[in-house]
Amino acid sequence: MPWIRRDRLLILLLLGALLSADLYFHLLPEVRRQLAGAEPGCPCRRAPRPALPPSPAAASPSARARSAGGSTLRRLFAHPLYRAPEQPPRGPEETLLSRQEAVRYYRRKMVRWNRRHKLYREELNLTSPDSLLQLGQEASWLQFHLGISRYGLYSRSSPAINKLLHDMQDFNTVSADYSQDEKALLGACDCTQIVKPSGVHLKLVLRFQDFGKAMFKPMRQEREEETPEDCFYFVDFQRHNAEIAAFHLDRILDFRRVPPTIGRLINVTKDILEVTKNEILQSVFFVSPASNVCFFAKCPYMCKTEYAVCGNPHLLEGSLSAFLPSLNLAPRLSIPNPWIRSYSFAGKEEWEVNPLYCNTVREIYPYNSGNRLLNVIDMAIFDFLIGNMDRHHYEMFTKFGDEGFLIHLDNARGFGRHSHDETSILAPLSQCCIIKRTTLLHLQLLALPEYRLSDVMRESLLLDHLAPVLTEPHLLALDRRLWLILKTVGKCIDAHGEDKVVANDTKQLEVPFFDRVTPTS
Repeated sequence: MPWIRRDRLLILLLLGALLSADLYFHLLPEVRRQLAGAEPGCPCRRAPRPALPPSPAAASPSARARSAGGSTLRRLFAHPLYRAPEQPPRGPEETLLSRQEAVRYYRRKMVRWNRRHKLYREELNLTSPDSLLQLGQEASWLQFHLGISRYGLYSRSSPAINKLLHDMQDFNTVSADYSQDEKALLGACDCTQIVKPSGVHLKLVLRFQDFGKAMFKPMRQEREEETPEDCFYFVDFQRHNAEIAAFHLDRILDFRRVPPTIGRLINVTKDILEVTKNEILQSVFFVSPASNVCFFAKCPYMCKTEYAVCGNPHLLEGSLSAFLPSLNLAPRLSIPNPWIRSYSFAGKEEWEVNPLYCNTVREIYPYNSGNRLLNVIDMAIFDFLIGNMDRHHYEMFTKFGDEGFLIHLDNARGFGRHSHDETSILAPLSQCCIIKRTTLLHLQLLALPEYRLSDVMRESLLLDHLAPVLTEPHLLALDRRLWLILKTVGKCIDAHGEDKVVANDTKQLEVPFFDRVTPTS
């Protein structure tokens, strides 16, 4: 029919118009650009104009560190201060555990665990194959325990630490339970001594397939959130990222007194609910209106669904801190901090009103001799950097006696406020006006532009699976607080002289002159 042929003609004309437009507006300009870019007599294109490098102000801090000479963290650990020979344990009295005794103890403990686990499965008529745990003498957690000495939780060169961090990240969990603190709240207790409900800072003990254990603290607060200024330190949230960052800072300061800690996404159903044998813990799991799996602590009061932690829908961020050796093998003392705070809304401790309080402390055993007071000041410097006001006690291994190191446990209330520097945490330093020479040298080094503390921490925290662990304001606060520490030391030296302030805790380390910073600079 004629009208059909007419439609075909219209379609052909339309397609032709579209093709012409494409040639004119797209292909022809491209051909012109190609021809304009070629030089006479040369079939090749001109080399593209090199892109301008970003200005230093526009470049990220990590990019500036890389352009300045590679890894800042690697250069820091290659510095003579971190290459100084470590004191090897001179005998059994300087190592925490005997290998033979530790292996024998943990084997007995594993046999009991396997027996109870088998009985539990038989009671529930679970017939699926379930392999029993076996103790490997090369297990990273065991090597970590065996490597603890009088001088720290691990040596700088210990290969077990990185392996332990990887294992805590990758290994499956075989059991989950409340911590001892949570269990104590379930029994008879003097509740007037509890200043904070357990449900607000829930933590669990997870055991892995290699029989290692870790303390799990779930995410309760977003990284960008700051603790409100009207919030008391003893009712603040415990932050999982603070535990992770504290471990990295402790290693950078070369203290090595914080147990290895790593971030991990935990499947609350698979890694906790399905492996726990604690009926109370099983009973506090529920599914939220948003279809997320949640759980909360079971304790005398304030432990309700409002204080639950929830997966998304199953995955939940948290920190995993390696357990220290069993108290049956390595007893520890929990000692009140001489600069403990008043855990009340109105009261004040003596050190808060008496600037000469340190004179009283110096007369009390064991702060009247040895390095205990210096170790407390180290701990105060560490707490000031992370903003932790909750150091009411510290722990020590009884085997090493009065000259042992202090263990920096429970750092989850750090990194709460980056906009505020709580200088009262530095009271041990400002009132006693004494500091270890090695500590001061490390602080001075980390104040130099090429080893800036924030840059080193930023790079170190990128190694964690939950990076970024800290927000940029928290990293920059570290630099600001470091200079406040050095300023405090400078004032002490001006008032009392360097010989009285800087304690020569070891033989003088040879550090190049250009790496020294005066405390008042």
